[in-house]
Amino acid sequence: MPSLASQIAEDWLFCNRLGAGKEKIMTILTISVKNTLIDGRQSERALMIRRGTQLLLDQMRHAVLPELSLASGRRADLISVSDKGEIWITEIKSSIEDFRVDRKWPDYRQHCDRLFFATLPDVPQEIFPQECGLIVSDGYGAHLLRDAPEHRLAPATRKSVMLAFSRAAAQRLMRAEWDAAPQFLP
Repeated sequence: MPSLASQIAEDWLFCNRLGAGKEKIMTILTISVKNTLIDGRQSERALMIRRGTQLLLDQMRHAVLPELSLASGRRADLISVSDKGEIWITEIKSSIEDFRVDRKWPDYRQHCDRLFFATLPDVPQEIFPQECGLIVSDGYGAHLLRDAPEHRLAPATRKSVMLAFSRAAAQRLMRAEWDAAPQFLP
């Protein structure tokens, strides 16, 4: 098995070949090492929904962060910030039972401008409340079936959520970088 350093070097060469003739790509994370950003609490179905939804939100020019703890003590499955600064929370529901046992979703409204549910195609769409947006994902992409109504956050709440988002993103990037190259840690 190749060393971590050789895996990182190989990934760097791969990324630079992809970026040939364009701006230089700086590899921060290696693609050859186990994903340190998956914590093992999510089912495979939930991870499929998450992946497809992240791809959709990325195409919509959102910065996406999974599993963010909120000031209320709740944890958003996905939180994203659009290029216009709009904050969306997406609750992932992988089955009818998953939706029925979780009644905390109304609490997420106090932390976002728009609230969505994301699910798989085999979960009946009619179980999801009409006052929330709906995304259907298959793991390789997703479709926004119903837009969510806007309920703009107060400026102080927006600042608090944005600060939590940015700090969590920076911390995760740093930890992933450390996991990729532990030999450089003190």
